[in-house]
Amino acid sequence: MAGKGGAWKVAYADFVTAMMALFMVLWICSQDKEVLVATSRYFQTPFKSPLDAKSGILNFESSRPASGSSGNKKSDDPAANTSNARSIDLQFLNSVAKDFFRLLNLDESMADKPIDVQVTSDGLRVTLFDRARQPLFAEKSAALTPWGDFVMQSLAWMIDRNGFNVVIEGHTRTGLDLSDPAYGPWELSADRANAARRSLVRYAVEPKLIERVTGYGETRPVPLSAPEAESNQRVTLSLRLGKKDIPTPPPAP
Repeated sequence: MAGKGGAWKVAYADFVTAMMALFMVLWICSQDKEVLVATSRYFQTPFKSPLDAKSGILNFESSRPASGSSGNKKSDDPAANTSNARSIDLQFLNSVAKDFFRLLNLDESMADKPIDVQVTSDGLRVTLFDRARQPLFAEKSAALTPWGDFVMQSLAWMIDRNGFNVVIEGHTRTGLDLSDPAYGPWELSADRANAARRSLVRYAVEPKLIERVTGYGETRPVPLSAPEAESNQRVTLSLRLGKKDIPTPPPAP
């Protein structure tokens, strides 16, 4: 048998390769669903893959119409396709929000957390609180603290990686004692929002992705909070998925 060559080695190598591939597929399929969707989306989007949402081993379709399908995997209902696309987006955005908290080493469930992230219909709403025990800015100024600078750097990475469009809003609390009569809550809130913009651009964000920067002074307190509450000192960023990143339903056959 040994004199007839090494054909058996080729067969053995094929067997080992097949077993390794099976192991990898089983391991991938055992991961969290949000991780699976986000990973698959990440690898398809950068290369503008021609694959649709139903290609590959990760089926993005969470549901199909109960009737009228006749065994056809494609839905003829545009509303169903839109619903599936919205489901994909929400899973992706939840995954991004969790990654941001992990990046900052923060617990999402902690009380009075310095950052709040909410998933909206078209992106994320990130609120950065300027709390006394973990200030975002130096007292009564628009100069970022080391913590604030770290937050902006991490946020810039997330925005750049996912191509979010950005709207920045600055807010202050009522009763803030500012020594200069010509420099009040309007000026401070606008300066802090602009400081956030400059920091994002300096670290990674393309200026064209920032759509608006606004200071609201003390006119928009957090709902159900006292106007003088510390939580009203904040910068909020609305992050919206660009049109190119929003899944669109396939054309009807």
